[in-house]
Amino acid sequence: MSVSDTRAQIPSVVERTRPLKADAGVVAAHFLGQIAVFVLGEEALLFLSPAGETRTIPAHGGAILASAADATRVVSGGDDGKVVATDADGKSITLASDAKQRWIDHVAAGPAGAVAWSAGREVFVRTAKGAERALGVPSTAGGLAFAPKGLRLAVAHYNGVTLWFINAQSEPDILQWKGSHLGARMSPDGRFLITSMQEPALHGWRLADRKDMRMSGYSARVRSFDFTVGGKWLATSGSDQLVLWPFQGKDGPMGKTPRILAPAQAQVEVVACHPKQEVVAIGYADGLVLLVRIEDAAEVLARKGAGAPITALAWSASGAALAFGAEDGEAGVIDLG
Repeated sequence: MSVSDTRAQIPSVVERTRPLKADAGVVAAHFLGQIAVFVLGEEALLFLSPAGETRTIPAHGGAILASAADATRVVSGGDDGKVVATDADGKSITLASDAKQRWIDHVAAGPAGAVAWSAGREVFVRTAKGAERALGVPSTAGGLAFAPKGLRLAVAHYNGVTLWFINAQSEPDILQWKGSHLGARMSPDGRFLITSMQEPALHGWRLADRKDMRMSGYSARVRSFDFTVGGKWLATSGSDQLVLWPFQGKDGPMGKTPRILAPAQAQVEVVACHPKQEVVAIGYADGLVLLVRIEDAAEVLARKGAGAPITALAWSASGAALAFGAEDGEAGVIDLG
């Protein structure tokens, strides 16, 4: 019996989907309250209301390269050199335009309304009050991550990470590890910093003593990784199954092996952790979406495999809805409340 045969017997919530067809591939998804926001690869955001109404909101004059969201707005960066904030009413304002018209490669939404973005080797932070600071890093920024508390930003780049205390006058800290670091995540308690590498591996640091952690064994580059609520597990893509690294103890995953759940016939492309429960949404390269409860490995079918890879997953703040988007523009919201 194959994996797909056994999945035919598991519980399903497929019938709770509000489907949506976008005119372009979906590169990210977010929620503003109960409104699902799908970030398209070109120019626009697509809004889907709980009543099923859709709106297309122009945001950029070209490709959208990065996005992030807080409770009130989606912040996006494009190859037009602009950083744009769009609220739940569909109102867009330009937060910044790069003076050199460089691509905005990465954006991040931080505590207290702060926003960060990168263009080449420069990183910028704007506070909610409008104060703006800039920092040069050793190479092109590969990813940005705010610490959960305080105004501190991790900037991934070649051969390590720069830790920048935005309001401090001192020089930023450098965490060194050879190789190209392409993404960054801080644990919810702020004790660990994890980066994705160009090679099929993750790297991490325990910030208290800068102890290195290398998480390898993947069959592909890890493009998506997310901490579960409370930070007990780090869920990752990069394999044909969900890989979960334990972060319960003071040493994190050091000396430990990951837990493996939800094996499939296709690669895991995207993971998104539930905001209230230890449940992970998993999107696969064949269009399959599964919900997996970590405690007992129970699975729920959220979307049948339909061909195009899943490229975006996002939970609403309550966890009552899950948005998904695919490379071919197929998208939707699954109502779970």
